[in-house]
Amino acid sequence: MSLNKLRNIGIAAHIDAGKTTVTERILFFTGTNRKTGETHDGAATMDFMKQEQERGITIASAAITCKWDDHQINLIDTPGHVDFTIEVERSLRVIDGMIAVFCAVGGVEPQSETVWNQADRYRVPRIAFINKMDRTGANFEEAVNQMNKYLDANAVPLQIPMGAEDNYLGTIDIVKKIAYTFENNLRNEIEIPAEYIEAVNSARNFLVEKLADFNDEIMEYYFDGKEISADMLMNACRQATLKLLITPVFCGAAYKNIGIQLLLDAVVNYLPSPIDVGVVIGHDMNVEDKTHTRNPSNNESFSALAFKLINDPYVGQQTFIRIFSGKLVNGMQIYNSSKLKYERVGRIFRIKAKEREEIHEAGAGEIVALVGMKFTKTGDTLCDPDNQLLLESIHIPVSVIELKIQPAKQKDKEKLGEALSKLVNEDPSFKARFDEETEETIISGMGELHLEIIVDRLKDEFKVDVEVGEPSVAFRETITEIVESNYKHSKQTGGKGQFAHTLIRMEPNSGNGYEYVNLIKGGTIPGEYIPSVDKGIRKIMDRGILAGFPIVDVKVVLFDGAYHPVDSSDMAFQVCAQECFKQGFKKAKPVLLEPMMKIEVNTPDEYIGDVVGNLNRRRGKIESMRRYRKGSQKIIGLVPLMEMFGYSTQLRNISSGRANYSMEFYKYMLLPIAVQEDVLKNLEAKKQNK
Repeated sequence: MSLNKLRNIGIAAHIDAGKTTVTERILFFTGTNRKTGETHDGAATMDFMKQEQERGITIASAAITCKWDDHQINLIDTPGHVDFTIEVERSLRVIDGMIAVFCAVGGVEPQSETVWNQADRYRVPRIAFINKMDRTGANFEEAVNQMNKYLDANAVPLQIPMGAEDNYLGTIDIVKKIAYTFENNLRNEIEIPAEYIEAVNSARNFLVEKLADFNDEIMEYYFDGKEISADMLMNACRQATLKLLITPVFCGAAYKNIGIQLLLDAVVNYLPSPIDVGVVIGHDMNVEDKTHTRNPSNNESFSALAFKLINDPYVGQQTFIRIFSGKLVNGMQIYNSSKLKYERVGRIFRIKAKEREEIHEAGAGEIVALVGMKFTKTGDTLCDPDNQLLLESIHIPVSVIELKIQPAKQKDKEKLGEALSKLVNEDPSFKARFDEETEETIISGMGELHLEIIVDRLKDEFKVDVEVGEPSVAFRETITEIVESNYKHSKQTGGKGQFAHTLIRMEPNSGNGYEYVNLIKGGTIPGEYIPSVDKGIRKIMDRGILAGFPIVDVKVVLFDGAYHPVDSSDMAFQVCAQECFKQGFKKAKPVLLEPMMKIEVNTPDEYIGDVVGNLNRRRGKIESMRRYRKGSQKIIGLVPLMEMFGYSTQLRNISSGRANYSMEFYKYMLLPIAVQEDVLKNLEAKKQNK
């Protein structure tokens, strides 16, 4: 198939906007499925995990291939819940275009903004679909206004609805000036009803004026008063969409099969093919600041990005990749330039949600799954061994909540370790570690639901019954003062001894993570031991010093030291660096950092005082309030995660069940000293009780 006729697209939105229902209707109308599956029945094709079917939400992004109007569409359905934002992040890294789904009642909601910002980061062209036009309270114009106000989307309707709520009759295409009704899964063209002609002309003029800003030909026709053809408008719309200058807006009611065929036409007409996206840029493996380009062609050297791992009970680990250039063939040797390892391609699959079709080769632009990868993880670059390059990886959000777990039966200890290892491989936003001091396994993730799903999967998928502690906050440790630390490690044990001497300067490095600078001159420490110091420091930073939490935002400068020609070794310098860092850390006024969350609460007007008061008592800071819909306000603010356990129950009580909220990680901030003292006392008390 010609690459011009390929579309790699994602569907993303806030939870409950109807993404999975839209996807199910797309699969039905493209003939991929013979009947539609519903999320509320647990029968959606794309929600095939047991946990998704039980909860009626999407947890893992799922890929599927379908065909429309002689085009192949590779479609990825992503979760709307903020706890699974990594799934959206990695999907956006490999798709070319996106359908952003909005609820006609809710408009722009918290996760809509998160998804939009993620798409901005990867510069993904997108179209918008205002769904649920048949629902009570549906307001197309308000949803479009919110897109412009809160997302800076430059949203331009290419359709307007005929009616709304119970009177929603269908859709009018303002480009072609055709009205459509939808009955018995068929779209019917009708004359535009007289009462909508003025609205259609007004919307078309608005579209022309917008496009005239970006297109000289449209501007010329507009000023000359010439008739602008539908084809000319469509072509100008496509170019403006691909350049992220506008967001075309469409509407419908997916549950009632209204507007889906027109949305598929829009995917073909306005979203990019791999050819439109053009060259991919990768970094040279040996020369800093040197880049290489790869065109989306089977004739180029092979390059691909691994964006997802799934553990399949039948075929083992599946590694999902997006091929940017070249051809991949069964049995071919490829190079993982992220891990500096060679891999052999075992089997290649084209994926249809939980089903798979084995193929023998795949080309540029395709999204496929590989079986047999030994070293490849999420974000790794795969390339031709003779033409190596390193592609931009995937942004991994930090984990902010922890849970202590242990196997219900001691004999399952090893089984638990293996299961956690597979889950960590699959999900880079999930972490697991074993605390040797307390002999506990600690798992951490993006939120309570994220960890709840992990525990469910341990029991259902891996058959490991676990006992679970209370969720707790994943604090971080850092320093607030510049200090110098000097430590000499010297041990004689009868044979070869151990000797290392390091002098380091430690500086706060707010927001910039860990930085290691080597200023050794004159060979006071040999070159082969410089990385050993870094390795030792990294190990102790993972374990923490103040309270066992990972250490962040510290700059370490190695400026002097000494070695022994016989007794010095890699291990001696690692041990020395750890003790040197530890002593310096304790002198540098260490503090705890806590995760701050961005919170949005939607509440009826009569409960605003109670909701704001409750957030203030939780050390929250209100940043703004805005009208959500008639009679309701949206409260936006920052609040510490440690104060938010049990909030959903309290909010329900305060608002008689009428308010709802959404929360996502914002950044780590300094924990107030008084609160820090309480946290450290509580942690110490828990240790004593063990």
